[in-house]
Amino acid sequence: MATLLYRLGRGALRRRRLVVALWLVVLVVAGLAAATLRGPTASNFTMPGTESQRALDLLSEQFPAASGATGTIAVKAPADGQLGTPEGQAVVQELVQEASALPGVVGAVNPLQVGAVSPNGRYALVQVQFATGGDEVTDEQRTAYEEVGAAVEAKGWQVAPGGEVLGGEPEIGSTEAIGVLVAAIVLIITFGSLVAAGMTMLNALIGVGVGMAGLFALSGVIELTSTAPILALMLGLAVGIDYSLFITSRHRQNLLEGMSPEEAVGRAVGTAGSAVVFAGATVVIALAGLAVVNIPFLTVMGLAAAATVTIAVLVAITLQPALLGFAGHRVLPRRLRAVPTATVADGVGTDEDDTDVTDRPAATTTPIEDRTGFGFRWARLVTRFRVPVILVSLLGLGLLALPTPDMRLALPDASTATEGSPARVASDLTTEGFGPGFTGRLAVVVAGDDAQATAAAVPQVTAMIQRTENVLAVAPPQLSPDGRTALLGVVPKTGPTDEATETLVHDVRDAVGGVQGADVLLTGATAIGIDVSEKLSDALPIYLLLVVGLSVLLLMLVFRSLLVPLKAALGFLLTVAATFGITVAIFQQGHLASLVGLDTPAPLVSFLPILLIGILFGLAMDYEVFLVSRMREDFVHGDTAREATISGMGHGARVVTAAALIMISVFGGFVFLDDPIIKSMGFALAIGVAIDAFVVRMTIVPAVMSLLGDRAWWLPRWLNRALPNVDIEGEGLRTHLGDRTPTHV
Repeated sequence: MATLLYRLGRGALRRRRLVVALWLVVLVVAGLAAATLRGPTASNFTMPGTESQRALDLLSEQFPAASGATGTIAVKAPADGQLGTPEGQAVVQELVQEASALPGVVGAVNPLQVGAVSPNGRYALVQVQFATGGDEVTDEQRTAYEEVGAAVEAKGWQVAPGGEVLGGEPEIGSTEAIGVLVAAIVLIITFGSLVAAGMTMLNALIGVGVGMAGLFALSGVIELTSTAPILALMLGLAVGIDYSLFITSRHRQNLLEGMSPEEAVGRAVGTAGSAVVFAGATVVIALAGLAVVNIPFLTVMGLAAAATVTIAVLVAITLQPALLGFAGHRVLPRRLRAVPTATVADGVGTDEDDTDVTDRPAATTTPIEDRTGFGFRWARLVTRFRVPVILVSLLGLGLLALPTPDMRLALPDASTATEGSPARVASDLTTEGFGPGFTGRLAVVVAGDDAQATAAAVPQVTAMIQRTENVLAVAPPQLSPDGRTALLGVVPKTGPTDEATETLVHDVRDAVGGVQGADVLLTGATAIGIDVSEKLSDALPIYLLLVVGLSVLLLMLVFRSLLVPLKAALGFLLTVAATFGITVAIFQQGHLASLVGLDTPAPLVSFLPILLIGILFGLAMDYEVFLVSRMREDFVHGDTAREATISGMGHGARVVTAAALIMISVFGGFVFLDDPIIKSMGFALAIGVAIDAFVVRMTIVPAVMSLLGDRAWWLPRWLNRALPNVDIEGEGLRTHLGDRTPTHV
């Protein structure tokens, strides 16, 4: 692999104008495709095979008028009892008529006729039925719904439109630019060169642009959830910058060793590029592996993010060498461009039209490597006190992981939306007037073979549900035109994400399971959220086992070792446990929630843990490969195990630190969004990268490697012969170029 990538890097530099032109064409074509073919994103989370989804499918088939999106307009009169007066009734009727005339609305129900009025006569709930599902409601229809009741509010009443119809696509604003700005500053500090920093950032942005444009172009033929593009953007930016950073950093090091730009970029792509390809492959495999969970919206999210990562890898190993060719020695800080270095005999070809590639005269001496930097000092400290370092690190991560067993999963509801948002105002007003159960009502579908069977089953079902603990009320049935399908509204006493509501859903299903002559199915946004969360919780251990097993096999293939992969997998488990613990403590339990701008603590979004495992696995393997591959590279070329550990840390610490800070900055930028799903995802990824990079990979890994010594690289001979050699550390490339022969092979 290293030799192939070496040739690719040199070829990209030689034909840099063509490479840049091709990528710009791809970017423009993808952008035009996105502009013309883009389709809507979905804000619902369906789960085929669950009872709640079967109920929705049945409604869509037999009772389509009740299968569309619903809205609930909360109304508050200026004083108690006012809804019972003629003036109050006239105001409510005016609001109902206005809501019924909204575009896309089938009809609105007068709360005075169905008893949807609070006991004190001050609050009422107007039910609004839309003709289409929530994802098919247009922005114009949604805006008109949000503005309903302006005339009524002018009379001193409070009107708050809410309900599932308000669910829309999270907005990406300027706050994420903060993370990109911080990443740019980190690049400038790391490289000491505006050219190198700007080129790396430009490379990543082009890759993200291509990936996002392609994703939106496909949204016309595949259903994208609203969070899928944001996850792809988040991950594509982070890995795009990091992968280009690693190749640029190795290229600069090669230049300082006296190589020409073409040879330097060839070796950079051959060595660091090999690690980039492998690291990118681990991220892609982990994300694509979400498909094995068999949850459609999660599969789409994983594949969308995997596609952007794939493009980031391709851009890093093709476009980045081309841009480095244009930069020549300007990727180095000014103070280092004049440092004399020895010329490496490499048979370099030149580009007559671009003298900047070879514009520096050959020098005569090789600089002495500086081993006094922070990375070398930190490595010596960690290896010297390896046992205390390991124990303290494990204790600290264990303490951070303590809240993890208390983790609860749910889909977010309006009660956890940002304070002041329309959905949150409506939810708070409904809770104030009627109690939390009215914000998470359940729906029971009764479907018989004929109208008589349904009519006979409805009273039985109603009685069974009314006897169930934690049920506040059961609404009268709504019947389909043919009478075969009935829809019952069930109001729990507790909110949609409360544990008691989850218990109620199971109790109701158990209670109505024996009804004869009709199918009885429980659904509604609350039931769907519970079903989704339970299925994801069941899939989590399987996926974690898959990811850990994959990490062991891949790293065994790369490092020709048994203990290094096991160490990496255990370190990944520590990262995941500590990350879950901190996220639970802040987002679920509410500790220090104000620091991340969280208004209301709530259970974690149900797909966060499994998504976090997939992404953190890939990123953890990134840092493992970039650090340990250099350790193995030095070990197989003659260094002792301790020397190789110190050398690997010394050479990799600065770059890994920069890469981690960039990842943290990009992910952290999404914490400033109001959407609680995106906020929690950004926070968990940022804190997970921080723990894995600085505690696990840069502290525990060198300490353990020092403790293991030569045993770290042991692999049974039969297994060594059976495993293919992917040559991540460039052993074959060194032999091909005539470098010194490996000694620890």
